[in-house]
Amino acid sequence: MNRLQSKLHRRSLGTSLLLTTAATVCACGAAHAQAPQPHPHPAGPAAAGDPQSARSRALEAGAAFLQGKAPLNAMNLYLNGFHFYADDMGRPVEAHHFCTHLTEDFHQCIIFDANNEQARLIGIEYIISERLFEQLPDDERQLWHSHAYETTSGLLAMPGIPDAVETVAMRSLATTYGKTWHTWQIDRGDTLPFGIPQLMMGYTRDGQLDPALIAERDRNLRVSTSDNRRARADIPVPTPARGANAWERGDTPQLTVHHVPTQNRR
Repeated sequence: MNRLQSKLHRRSLGTSLLLTTAATVCACGAAHAQAPQPHPHPAGPAAAGDPQSARSRALEAGAAFLQGKAPLNAMNLYLNGFHFYADDMGRPVEAHHFCTHLTEDFHQCIIFDANNEQARLIGIEYIISERLFEQLPDDERQLWHSHAYETTSGLLAMPGIPDAVETVAMRSLATTYGKTWHTWQIDRGDTLPFGIPQLMMGYTRDGQLDPALIAERDRNLRVSTSDNRRARADIPVPTPARGANAWERGDTPQLTVHHVPTQNRR
């Protein structure tokens, strides 16, 4: 079977699956098969709503077979760390980042509360080099946090990556800056993404994050923050650029809701 025939064969199989699913739904009406139990979710309760039906699972299987997902496939860098709400250091959130390295100076990441099939998408982060950060205006800089401490302290981890490779990656990330928005306040126990996005920040020194949370993360992901710190001991700790980590001044920007007139209404 040549490449074109193979491609057509796969597409035919996927189409057949979708058609079979549609026929089954028509024949059975709203009847649902017993839903599977959700996967364990270490970061909190599952999202609101009923478990997936057999129809939904079959439709997704067909779509997965037929459709390309190039932006998601490009997110091949997995980072684990912690954020806190820019206006409240007492609210830490473990963040599982999946990132694309678009250019040498720019990453874009989606953030989940876990690394499993039931994980909830809770935010986004943009990561830029120091060179790009230095080009930002002052009012923009206050939205960004440095990665100097996260990388050199061992707090930022790349589970599954050999230590030597991870250390090289952290050396590159040590001088970068992140702008992070969380859209789901999972630490409150919310089962839906209520409210508006919240600006998040990163830790800058020892003692700011509860060691018990670090220990729990290390057990779950089979990483060692202390071993990471030792392996990265020769990475120079950069001094954060002016304007980053705005929360350290004692006040910080944060989003609030206010109503404005609708423009260009049709």
